[in-house]
This record gives sequence, structure tokens and C-alpha cells, in this order.
Amino acid sequence: MKEVSIKNVIQQFINATNEFDVKKALALFSDDAVIDDVSVGEKFKSTNGVRKYLEKFFVGYHTATKLESLKVLDSLHAKAQVDFTGDFGHETGGLNCTINTDGLITAIDAYLD
Repeated sequence: MKEVSIKNVIQQFINATNEFDVKKALALFSDDAVIDDVSVGEKFKSTNGVRKYLEKFFVGYHTATKLESLKVLDSLHAKAQVDFTGDFGHETGGLNCTINTDGLITAIDAYLD
């Protein structure tokens, strides 16, 4: 098994969402992944929940994400500072990401500044 870089996984996620490619983005997640977005006050669990989140907040709002900085905590955890633009205007925030040893995203704690 090849080693997967969390930095590469996060960049692939941003690229897929910027392309509004939900299928490509979903392929980066484990089946039991959770996105906890405190800015909307909801947790999106499993493949169906992650799909709903991506469709509503990325595709639905035409969100473009720019990676501003990335702090890799260890091989499975990183904190990304991002800049969002879309139909809602402009926001900055973060994506605290966790991947498993297979290189799949298991959790994203998302927030707006």
C-alpha cells in the first residue's frame, strides 16, 4: 500500500468541490465519514450525509474554495485555512481534516471565522 499524504487528499477535495464534482469528492471519503459544520449547526454523517452537504453548500451555492494555509499535525490530521466565495458572498474559515490509514477522509470539522 502506498503512503497517502493528507496534504494531497485535502487538495484533491478542494479541486473536486471547485469542479462541483460530487462523485469525485465522495470518492475521497470513508463510508462512515462525518462532516461537522458548526456554522450551519449540523453534522452530516455517512455517504448520504456527505453528499447532501456537498450538494447544498458547494454545488448549490457555487462555492469556490482557495487554500490559504495548511498545518499538518501528523500523517492523519491537518488544519486547512480556506477562503470561500460563492452566491453567499465571501467568507473565510477552516477545515480540520482527519484521514484514515487508507487515505480516506473520516472527519471534517468545518467552520467560518
